Amino acid sequence: MRRLLTVMLVWGFVAAGQARGQTPPRETKTRNVVLVVSDGLRWQEIFRGADRALLNKKDGGVDDPAALKAEFDRPTPAESRRALFPFFWGEIAVKGQLYGDADSGADAVVTNGKNFSYPGYNELFTGWADPRIASNAKRDNPNVSVFEWLAGQPGFEGRAAAYGSWEVFPFILGRHRGKLHIVACWEPLTGGVLSPEEKLLDQVKGSTHRLWESCSFDSFTFTAAHEYLKREHPRVLFIGLGETDEFAHEGRYDHYLHSAHRVDEALRKLWGTLQSLPDYRDKTTLLVTADHGRGDAPEEWKHHGARVKGSERIWLAAIGPDTRALGSRTGVHIAQNQIAATMAALLGFDYRASVPKAGPAIGELLGK
Repeated sequence: MRRLLTVMLVWGFVAAGQARGQTPPRETKTRNVVLVVSDGLRWQEIFRGADRALLNKKDGGVDDPAALKAEFDRPTPAESRRALFPFFWGEIAVKGQLYGDADSGADAVVTNGKNFSYPGYNELFTGWADPRIASNAKRDNPNVSVFEWLAGQPGFEGRAAAYGSWEVFPFILGRHRGKLHIVACWEPLTGGVLSPEEKLLDQVKGSTHRLWESCSFDSFTFTAAHEYLKREHPRVLFIGLGETDEFAHEGRYDHYLHSAHRVDEALRKLWGTLQSLPDYRDKTTLLVTADHGRGDAPEEWKHHGARVKGSERIWLAAIGPDTRALGSRTGVHIAQNQIAATMAALLGFDYRASVPKAGPAIGELLGK
């Protein structure tokens, strides 16, 4: 009888935990997850490198085509992509995995059918495409993101943060619910006692000329997130970068490529920091993706949306202790709605037990 009562109590605690969305963690090596998004960065550049059809003034709006070609154009796609993204192809492709190379029969797609930012981020963060999200308006998201969900799990309270260049992120990520530390766009830095570097960054940010009111420079966003990570050691961190989308819309392929190249450099620096700190070294998975794709040269690369062919295609890069070194995947199909459950699963949680509408976790990023 005593044994029966003990078993009943154990199962009662398990059931109560599952009802609250707190499924007992599955054992993984990952203890922290960092998600980085480069808004509207095409799969074509990730897997092919610089697009030769756009290395000109007419279609790419390039100021100095010869200089841009010398910087990024190479004889083969493999060499071109390595010149543009040395960290992706020198580190992630060697020790992690890359998804979305349509040339090799691999698909990574959004499922929301709209192919622009707010619907994409909602799908990315919640694991499902909500038809109510139909614009980029600054309206509070009724859906709880995986970041908020994780912030409610044991050991993650106060350990989830988001830094983004775009002004809509506080609405997408539910700032009104107060679960996440969020700094977006041109907002002053907040969150604990700022370091001298953060205070200086805040001053520079506040006195800098703005190209776009709705999107700050990625160097500000990344540096703020990087300093916060070093100071507060969050277990879940989102970094949303926006310049690739802004410059593509403006038809400036030179600025777009340089911004993409700086994203790669930021990732190299971020990964170096994660591997240098005991709380993160060999305990952290880095995921990198885009919220939507874009069309093709010569004109549609500037645009995306339901009517723009190819803008449903994205890509995903992953590196971490649970992700096998399989490199660039061929013939593998994934969707944007799988990333939220994958983040949770890397940390040992079953997100779909609470959000059944979410796509399944990507098993191959979990050592399966």
